[in-house]
Amino acid sequence: MADSRETLRAFVVGHPISHSRSPLIHAHWLRGFGIDGEYIAIDRSEAEFTHFIEELKTSGRWRGGNVTIPHKEAAFKLADRPDDLAEELGAANTLWLEDGLLHATNTDGHGFTANLDQRAQGWDKTDRAVVLGAGGASRSIVQAIRNRGIGEIHVVNRTVERARELADRFGQQVHAHAMSALPEVMKGAGLFINTTSLGMKGEGSISIDFSPLVENAVVTDIVYVPLKTPMLLMAEQQGKRIVDGLGMLLHQAAPGFARWFGRQPTVDDTLRQMIIEDMERSK
Repeated sequence: MADSRETLRAFVVGHPISHSRSPLIHAHWLRGFGIDGEYIAIDRSEAEFTHFIEELKTSGRWRGGNVTIPHKEAAFKLADRPDDLAEELGAANTLWLEDGLLHATNTDGHGFTANLDQRAQGWDKTDRAVVLGAGGASRSIVQAIRNRGIGEIHVVNRTVERARELADRFGQQVHAHAMSALPEVMKGAGLFINTTSLGMKGEGSISIDFSPLVENAVVTDIVYVPLKTPMLLMAEQQGKRIVDGLGMLLHQAAPGFARWFGRQPTVDDTLRQMIIEDMERSK
């Protein structure tokens, strides 16, 4: 018998947004569960975003949604009830309405660690990690690996002041360095994370000697176009375990889906292959 309840609706909002694969991910899960729901991409400029959030709070149309670049910091500020993760980051990527209030969290860190859990078990059995880059994407990653128990996190960036901002934000486990310190801080590290755009869609890369890392170290890149970046290729050729960034995208979507649609989705090989095929078609 058909379900007569109102269609459950969620969104992803950003600017630009046409590149987003989030609608594909959520449509796959909606089909799998047989849920009468929809998840759509909405393009709103920074000037339009505040009005969009005001409408979200009052229209009754949406269960909630995802927020992507450039609106994550504004979403945090406009939410009624940001959680502790969003508070520390100063940014939110997942919104939901509950008891008439707009709640917010940030699932980017969850996406990052869940991807490593799935594809490189034991990655967190190290006391030392190196994070290359100190841009906005690095915040949630530093937070997540610190919360996972990594005791020593070295952030290396061309502009050391940006790295120091992360150290100031996330505490004494986090240390800031200039690029010249990279070979030294890699010694004995079991996890290397690229959070920069190096190697993305023709962006220039840099040559890195990964030999100072421990033997079973994991090298991961949050970039997933191309799936195997020049940095990951270098690490693989040097015998390191590698993890691409696609799983972070897939796993960060799961907590929001559970909030809006009431079922816990699975990130499996079927979903991963579907997104890879879409990436191939988009080349």
